[in-house]
Amino acid sequence: MAEDFLDEIEEDEFDGVGEGQELFEHFRFVVDKGQAITRIDKYLVNCMSNTSRNRIQEAAEAGNILANGKPVKSNYRAKPLDVITIVLAYPPNEFQIIPQDIPLNIVYEDDEIMLVNKQPDLVVHPGFGNFDGTLLNAVAWHMKDNPGFDANDSRIGLVHRIDKDTSGLILIAKTEEAKTLLGKQFFDKTTQRRYQALVWGNVKEDEGIIIGALARDPRDRMLFTVFPEGENPAAKHAVTHYKVIERMAYVTLVECRLETGRTHQIRVHMKHIGHTLFNDERYGGHDILKGTTAAKYKQFVKNCFEICPRQALHAKTLGFVHPRTGEMMHFESELPDDMQQLIDKWRNYVKFLDEE
Repeated sequence: MAEDFLDEIEEDEFDGVGEGQELFEHFRFVVDKGQAITRIDKYLVNCMSNTSRNRIQEAAEAGNILANGKPVKSNYRAKPLDVITIVLAYPPNEFQIIPQDIPLNIVYEDDEIMLVNKQPDLVVHPGFGNFDGTLLNAVAWHMKDNPGFDANDSRIGLVHRIDKDTSGLILIAKTEEAKTLLGKQFFDKTTQRRYQALVWGNVKEDEGIIIGALARDPRDRMLFTVFPEGENPAAKHAVTHYKVIERMAYVTLVECRLETGRTHQIRVHMKHIGHTLFNDERYGGHDILKGTTAAKYKQFVKNCFEICPRQALHAKTLGFVHPRTGEMMHFESELPDDMQQLIDKWRNYVKFLDEE
């Protein structure tokens, strides 16, 4: 629905408009002849009643809001007959979420919610380049006999998202009320989310806090990076708490607790403090970052990469208040086989070092 558009898209889809970048119009508004001159963010809030003013301002800052074909900031004063368009770097969805029989590991389910332990290598939602074969296609299949559930209705469905190659718990709302109430908990940062990650290097401190605003890297738009607070107006405040679980020679198993839920937050924050996630190809973790130059060690690490061919990151726990009962609910999930085998392999390597 148009009213929900800006609040439904991912934070990282406000990519910013680069020179020569192809853009696609998603919505168009023509200011009425009798409309008083008003700030464009205020005008669009009135046009898109369920979209927050903050989201409109973020879109304007990134260059995704145009007035008469030119990017404008949120303080632009819209005049009668101005043509206001919202553009993004990918075309509007011209597809339906089709039910597909894809296995789901359902941890909990009732009439309002469903909690899934997502397997790695499964895209969460359709998007440009991934029009089917996603978690939402699987949910549509699971719910195909429920007449009250429409997988294409943005007012229900995914409450939050995790990366394709990240495994773990993800929450789905079956009703509009449930999605609204759960979404508010994520927005207010009252949910409890903990991840486990295997990172390169020996994390010296037993626990710590990483505070660093995140935005796209100007040198590579596929990456995010940390900016000093206030340096980049597009950077979003982010906080990650970490705690060491186990040290294993040249890698460390850590638990990360999110205060905020920014795109790639754990991956970027851990790299920022010198501990890139193991086998995180996008952020350089698929190289041997710690250890020796011995051929046997290089082969060992190569074997580890093959066992877990993705970033070693798992959304292990999730806590939230049930939208109907008001009960505090807490769930934990086991590490998937690839991460568990990877950790076991490093533990055996440590034993081998101790025996030498």
